Amino acid sequence: MAENEKLIEQRCYELLKARGVTFAAAESCTGGLIAKRITDVPGASRVFMGGVVSYTDTVKHRVLDVPAEMLEEYGAVSAPVARAMAEGARKATTADCAVSVTGVAGPDRDERGNAVGTVFIGFSSPEETVAERFDFGEKSRAEIRALSAEEAFKLLEEKLKEA
Repeated sequence: MAENEKLIEQRCYELLKARGVTFAAAESCTGGLIAKRITDVPGASRVFMGGVVSYTDTVKHRVLDVPAEMLEEYGAVSAPVARAMAEGARKATTADCAVSVTGVAGPDRDERGNAVGTVFIGFSSPEETVAERFDFGEKSRAEIRALSAEEAFKLLEEKLKEA
């Protein structure tokens, strides 16, 4: 199978394994989809430390150590929170790097007025922590969740190739 025909999670697995790097995931609107997709890859336990489905602010704060003040100021669907979630997942699992996803999958806007399809994806490693905003538009919950997980793997792949 050609490299570009492989699923992105398979490509990420191979990059992680080749570099001796582990990763973790902090997921909100994807509800564990990143963890599901990577654990579908045989041998994933070599590279995947685990994940946290932090569907509420309480779990974001208590488990991922996202500061309550940050959640209050920016809201859960924000770049600062996506960065903090990725950092928290990395620290909680002792992974080398982590990805995070927080967003609005619908059916309605969130309490701060963020539109359905607004998603922030984060990445954290010892060298950097970043977050990117995506506007997937008025798609179904399933489509937004799938696109969010795909983009998280793309960000992971990009960062692994840079290393």
